[in-house]
Amino acid sequence: MLAAFKRMNFPMLYQARTEIKNLANDSDDLIARAKSGDEEAFGAIFEHHSRFVYKFIYAMRGEQAAAEELTQETFLAAYKNIHGLRGEANLRTWLCAIAKNIVYKNFRAHRKEGVNSGEEIESVGAADEKNPLPDREFLDKELNNLIRSALAELDDDKRLVFTLKELQQLSYKEISEITGSQIPKLKTDLHRAKIEMRRALSPYLEAKK
Repeated sequence: MLAAFKRMNFPMLYQARTEIKNLANDSDDLIARAKSGDEEAFGAIFEHHSRFVYKFIYAMRGEQAAAEELTQETFLAAYKNIHGLRGEANLRTWLCAIAKNIVYKNFRAHRKEGVNSGEEIESVGAADEKNPLPDREFLDKELNNLIRSALAELDDDKRLVFTLKELQQLSYKEISEITGSQIPKLKTDLHRAKIEMRRALSPYLEAKK
């Protein structure tokens, strides 16, 4: 399983939309099979959710190589702890909670190094297939660099809720399950994050009018 993770092309997962027929209807069966040690079932879970997890980690961490490595760590941790997934838990939020803990651990280890590596920035638009694509401005390389810089300036709580709500399009209920924070706090953090993001991006957006 480890070797399979290491062979995955994460930039391709980031750019391409993975489609697995009837996966939503079979998710409970896949989880049950994965818990019984079926690596093919866990591979299907990985294939379906890895793009979402990668984009979340990339938005939080700001480096492609780090996002790839931490995505691998997330799914290795999930594979080892799949028996800890409760029946009522949502698989995506469970994976995102694991990813959040791994990212925060990485932040603590690399705090002095900063977040932005200076590499070319990928688009950080919404990850879910059911959501509309970002507009042309959001796909603009210069704007994406500004977004990356602005995200890096947010504190961890604000960056987390902004990434999960605005970029990953999760509900407040899902974010609360991932973070352990109450919804009123999440709404306050998001409001403040939006103010800071608007302040950082307004010169660029005004110049484009």
